[in-house]
Amino acid sequence: MRRVFFQPWVASILIALVSIAAWQFFTAGPSAIATNIDPEYARLAGQSAAPTAGGAIPTPVAVARRGWELLVNAFDRSNPNNYGIAWHLLYSLGRVLLGYTLAVLVAVPLGFALGLWPALYQALNPFIQILRPVSPLAWMPLALYAFRDSTVSTIFIIFICAVWPMLINTAVGAGSVRSEWLNVSRVFGVGTLEHVTRVVFPASVPMIMTGMRISIGIAWFVIVAAEMVGAQSGVGYFIWSEWNNLQISSMIVAIVLIGTIGLALDAGLAWLSRRLSFRE
Repeated sequence: MRRVFFQPWVASILIALVSIAAWQFFTAGPSAIATNIDPEYARLAGQSAAPTAGGAIPTPVAVARRGWELLVNAFDRSNPNNYGIAWHLLYSLGRVLLGYTLAVLVAVPLGFALGLWPALYQALNPFIQILRPVSPLAWMPLALYAFRDSTVSTIFIIFICAVWPMLINTAVGAGSVRSEWLNVSRVFGVGTLEHVTRVVFPASVPMIMTGMRISIGIAWFVIVAAEMVGAQSGVGYFIWSEWNNLQISSMIVAIVLIGTIGLALDAGLAWLSRRLSFRE
């Protein structure tokens, strides 16, 4: 019993319960925020900024109640302008997986080439460092103008933001294989293709998977910003639409779902990393 109490997952549950209790404590009563509305905020929010009787931030109970309502109608398509939240999540997941897959197809082979040929890495590195820090919101207007399609533009934004961590990690992994392993490969006269597939690739897997885990996290939070700007569906569009209706509980439910799906995607890649990596 004592060993179970000191397990990490027990501590995680306790932290979650304490956080929810603190949330309930600070949001249960009336809030001064609701009665002292900033004029600039009122101008931006319009009628939605009208004072309310309760607090500005909903309680966990109110969020749970709203979450149940959204869950019950998750796959509702009766109103074309108000799909259930499950459809928005599926639209977002589809865009993320497509943009992420394109990034993997480009980043992993190119990263191998950069790692195996340092001169090529030095030649392309200035361009990588210039493009890598560019914000996804800076790309969005250009993508909308070039592709004239919000879905294609969103997939492009995910691709351009997810490609860099995988590219750099793959290049570092392929370029930092232990010299002992490279010397053994040379001594036995291993061919180039076999050298890459049986020596360089297995040794680079941990770095590649680390880059893939970083990239899936970036892709998943970029989708929200991209869909807020240019999409008519998806979880980012859903949050922005609920904000315009000042449905804060719906926004919090969507945020929790985004975090939960992000956790599941990262856990899946971590499991794949353990399966592909080898122990020395």
